[in-house]
Amino acid sequence: MASWNSIPLEITYEVLGWAAFISWSISFYPQVILNFRRKSVVGLNFDFVVLNLTKHSSYLIYNATLYFSSAVQKQYLEKYGLGQMIPVAANDVAFSIHAVLLTAITLYQIAIYERGNQKVSKISIGIVAAVWLGAAVCVFLALPSHSWLWLISIFNSIQVFMTVIKYIPQAVMNFLRKSTDGFSIGNILLDFSGGVANYAQMAVQSIDQGSWVNFYGNIGKTLLSLISIFFDLLFMGQHYVLYRGKRAVINPKIISKESSEPLVKSSDDPVSENV
Repeated sequence: MASWNSIPLEITYEVLGWAAFISWSISFYPQVILNFRRKSVVGLNFDFVVLNLTKHSSYLIYNATLYFSSAVQKQYLEKYGLGQMIPVAANDVAFSIHAVLLTAITLYQIAIYERGNQKVSKISIGIVAAVWLGAAVCVFLALPSHSWLWLISIFNSIQVFMTVIKYIPQAVMNFLRKSTDGFSIGNILLDFSGGVANYAQMAVQSIDQGSWVNFYGNIGKTLLSLISIFFDLLFMGQHYVLYRGKRAVINPKIISKESSEPLVKSSDDPVSENV
């Protein structure tokens, strides 16, 4: 396994990695605190949270396995070269564990706090069920040949897929309500900072090694940063430009108990507040 060629770059790599960990980890708290203060989850899209839990769970499986398993590390080095570095750092594992716990807490808040007539869509439930069923099938396919690197790459692909689609319900919900009321912008600002730091960390490693293998060798981490940054910019545009200072306005046509899309409560919402 390769070692660092530059001490300053190694230190920079560690600093950026833990900066990403801190930003991403703290990013979960503004929404949790906002929900707690309002005793309401109206305005937070439930599909976003459900899809996010699957995303972070699959990412935890990938990160923890590649970081701790010598068998998987051996398969990685055989595929990408013995001179390469493992593209998962301790901060990646720490972040994944923390993310699963905080997302689960947010899901618990959805169960106990005022939620109006919002609900999880059947589409999201179907996606999550299909993803875990497919993952289970892949586990059985990998067992005979011990294709562990291939198996965790499936979980890495799952987290990329979930990252792409998890933001869409919240973005659409903001658009339909013409408001970001109830959705914490603090979460987005910290998530954006974490994405930038994460991408910079990978760039520092590539500069030191004179190789860009870690970008496509851990394509999930690369895409995670880029996709997160894209949607964070979208949410910032909605919050600060398109719907700045606007309370939720619900189109009656949108409110239907039979709709497969999450619904929102309009007239009895708590006082507008964004952390």
